[in-house]
Amino acid sequence: MEVVISEFMDEAAVDALRQRFAVTYDAELVDRRSELLERMVTAPALIVRNRTQVNAELLVASPKLRVVGRLGVGLDNIDVAACQARGIEVIPATGANALAVAEYVIAMAMVLLRGAYLSTALITAGDWPRARLSEGRETAGKVLGIVGFGGIGRLTSVMARALGMQTIAYDPLLPADAPAWNETGTGRRTLDALLAEADVVSLHVPLTDATRNLIDAVRIASMKPGAVLINTARGGIVDEEALADALRSGHLGGAALDVFKHEPLPTGSSLTGVPNLILTPHIGGVTRESNEGVSTLIAQKVATYLLA
Repeated sequence: MEVVISEFMDEAAVDALRQRFAVTYDAELVDRRSELLERMVTAPALIVRNRTQVNAELLVASPKLRVVGRLGVGLDNIDVAACQARGIEVIPATGANALAVAEYVIAMAMVLLRGAYLSTALITAGDWPRARLSEGRETAGKVLGIVGFGGIGRLTSVMARALGMQTIAYDPLLPADAPAWNETGTGRRTLDALLAEADVVSLHVPLTDATRNLIDAVRIASMKPGAVLINTARGGIVDEEALADALRSGHLGGAALDVFKHEPLPTGSSLTGVPNLILTPHIGGVTRESNEGVSTLIAQKVATYLLA
């Protein structure tokens, strides 16, 4: 049996799969679509990250496909319904990268609230913006608003509270009597109430029809003046042009985006040259440790499924 891996994966986990199966591993295969489709003609297993589109075209080209392993948790690049209709198992790495994402959110919140950690170029150029950079804000005492209160959102809330932050969250799928609210000491809010109250807003929802452009120009305008927005969830949830406008006008104090509507970010994007904005290439959940954990988990689960 053959396992095709179309994006980067921890080498030890790949080697573990090689002990049991024929493995095609090429981290750049995602960018050679026709070759990927050819490889899938006989393969019963495919392992992907977020860029490989497991859509109708790929499924038609994969008559023997039985299982798709996802090195991460978001499934918007996988047609889950079509897979289910064909009896193809879809396995996400639920929980394996939660700590990496939560740490990213806390780090970005601290950097953007303080506003002083990106001044190296100014200092080495002879500037000395001490007065302006003394206006930074402390993390303790601020309100963190979490949109989507699943495993990652809850872990983020625990870490934030350890720093002295107050945490509130919006999750229409989580009942008011769910234990998570009391266990994490997090207040339940509507989305509008959260945006008006939070000093830092962090997004942890999947990209669906209901969440596309969830944070649009109207909702950004309703956010607390000087607030910080962090998106490690999915591009398309935030209106990037509206966010750029809010940062340029000074309505928002800063933002960190790890995900984008189009990835890689195209040249000439509306986010080019925007102040108080940190951009990273969809690595919020990827560290050495989380990559090992995610890869090991998926390798084990895919192997178990194939050998069952």
